[in-house]
Amino acid sequence: MSTTAHKVATHAAAATARGRRRRPPSVLREIVYGMSLGLFAGYLWKLHHWSNQRRTREFYSLLDQGKITVVAGDDDEPPGH
Repeated sequence: MSTTAHKVATHAAAATARGRRRRPPSVLREIVYGMSLGLFAGYLWKLHHWSNQRRTREFYSLLDQGKITVVAGDDDEPPGH
């Protein structure tokens, strides 16, 4: 009986017999990888957040200076009519 699992197990056993041993997973290394990815994703999220804050500050600054205006739309009519 030659199943895929049997082939994989046979190949893994043959690889270790030839001397190509795989190191067992390191818990500390996995923790460091996870923390690194988490910090990187958090940094990207903060960059996005800071960009939104900057645009909002610029908008209100221009609004206060009178360089731009906001026109209130009529809520009774849908846009484009």
